[in-house]
Formats: sequence, C-alpha cells, structure tokens
Amino acid sequence: MLEHRISAARRCLERLGADLLIVSNLSNVRYLCGFTGSEGLLILSKNEGWFLTDSRYTSQAGEEVSGARVVEFSIKLDSASEIVLGSGAKKVAFEAVHTTVATYREMGKKMPGVRFLPADKELVSLRSVKDAAELVLLEKVAQIASTALTETLAEVKPGARESDVAWALECAMRRGGAEGKSFDFIVASGERGALPHGKASEKLIQKGELVTLDYGAMYRGYCSDETHTVCVGEPDPRQREIYEVVRTAQYKAIDAVRPGLTFKELDEVARGYIDEKGYGKYFGHGLGHGVGLDIHEPPTVSFRSTAKVEEGMVFTIEPGIYIPGFGGVRIEDTVVVEGGKARRITRVPKELMVL
Repeated sequence: MLEHRISAARRCLERLGADLLIVSNLSNVRYLCGFTGSEGLLILSKNEGWFLTDSRYTSQAGEEVSGARVVEFSIKLDSASEIVLGSGAKKVAFEAVHTTVATYREMGKKMPGVRFLPADKELVSLRSVKDAAELVLLEKVAQIASTALTETLAEVKPGARESDVAWALECAMRRGGAEGKSFDFIVASGERGALPHGKASEKLIQKGELVTLDYGAMYRGYCSDETHTVCVGEPDPRQREIYEVVRTAQYKAIDAVRPGLTFKELDEVARGYIDEKGYGKYFGHGLGHGVGLDIHEPPTVSFRSTAKVEEGMVFTIEPGIYIPGFGGVRIEDTVVVEGGKARRITRVPKELMVL
C-alpha cells in the first residue's frame, strides 16, 4: 500500500516538473512512508528516497519506514541540503504551507541555484481520497468513539460537571482501544451550547438543558469526529423545534452527496433549509471538513469551497444553530462517498435523545 502512495507522490514530481520532493509535514510523512515519530523529513526523487531523522528515531525509522533509505542527521537542513545538492537537482518541490519563512530563507542559502516549487495542492490531492487501508482504520476509530459515547451517556445528568463528562468519555475511548483523543472535547450545556467550540468547562449541567457533545478518538494515527446534542429532561417546544431543523438539514445534506457536486452546493443544501426555517443567521460555520490522519484536513465542505465531491472522500456533515442566551444544537456524522452516495461511518443514531 505504501509503495502505491510513494508512486503517486512521484507522479506529482512529473506534473510539477521537479527533480525532488521534500515532505516535512508529519501527517504527510506518515501517509507516504509509515513513520510515526515526531521528527522526520522525506525526500523523494523519481527513483530514490531518503528519510532523515535524528538519533532518537533511527531504530524506529528502520522498522517503520518503507520506500526510503534512513539517514540519521545532526542538523536536519544540512543533511537535506547535502542530498539535494549531491543529486544535482535544480527544481525542488516542497510544502510551502508547512514551511516557515525563516526555514524557506535558510533553504535558499544552503541550496544555492535551486528553484523551489510549492507542492501543497498536489499532496492534498493524494490524501483527499482514502484508500482501502485507510477506510478500515477510519471505520474502526469511529466505532471506538461511538461506543464510548453510548457507555458515557449515563454521566450526562443534572449536577454533572461538563469536564467530568469529557473525562469519562475519554476514559471510555481508552478502554475501547483508542490511543488518545483526536481533539479537546466539546461538552457545552445550556447557554454555553451557543458556543460552537465550547470546550468542556466546570459548569454543572442542569435539568432541562440541551448538551452538545463533540468528540473523537484516535487509533493508529487516524481520527474520528462526531457530535450529538442531547436533552437532560424533556425538551420544551423551542428546543425540539431547533433540534428537528438541524437534524433535517443534516439528513438532507447527507442524502444530497453525489460525486461531481461542489462542496459549496452541498453546503447550500443544509444552509438553505436552515435559512428557510428562519434560523439562517445562527449558522455561521461551514458544513464540514475532511477527516483522516488530521482531524481537520481537505476537503473543505463550505460555502467558500468550489472543490467537488469525489468517490472515496471522507468528510463530516455538521450543521448547527447557535442562539446567544439560549443555547445551541449541532449534529455531526462522518461519511464516506461510496457507490455514488454518502455512507455514515459514525454510529450513534441522531434522533433527539432525552436523558
């Protein structure tokens, strides 16, 4: 599988007209060659590969890295420059988005005569469509997270602290096999539900409140992302109405997923329905994002995006309504585009749950 990914990266070289590709972002490094540590640099030519790391990871890299020769460095950029200049490369593709201005300037000093070409769009295209091995891991991590939420719902009750609910959820994920959480959980109750990124606080949950739980696990480097909003006690008519608007908007968007549709058009399916129901000004963020080795990665599912849905893409669909002084509702599933339509890989049913 890694050989296939390396080959795809080499085709990027051909399209860019570059002699070498330097990959520094650790998620892209892991995707291409399998390295799971925190210090590494991958350099690819049309026929060769070098993986640079320091003495802490030399042995680990020897066990994990595929498709490249492991090189131990003392000063990373010096070793990279030696390889680049030694190869005679004149055009080098690199990740401009993940390179600081200081590093870029230093590259220019250490590699005189080399022209640097941004390769970000090319590398994004490699990871935006998931392969079979990735889908197995994404299914697994989604199952771990969904099961953990089901096990934790009994903790969501009057008098419970939001931060304690978040901790119980993380512990349940760990028991289920997760290697960690994919982001800081959101547990936002009552009026705090109007905060789209309301991280778990010391607030005590009260009877009659909506509680939004946005959570995700990590397993073998891959992330999950799912949001459920529950009601602690019987919901009032307004709470139920807002929940049903968001739920219907989400279902409509999931049903609309088709290869060739732009993400702007997909976003409008949910946004248009919420606006039609009178809550448009309370839905400010995009409809979703890609999920994989990073919790937020391409594609961007947004009113700003002209990219198109493709078979094999994995992304979230998460409309919400956030009303200051009242609270909010967000409902999120992660889907894979399969057989020309969306299939949920997150597992918790999204009907309103009354606890």
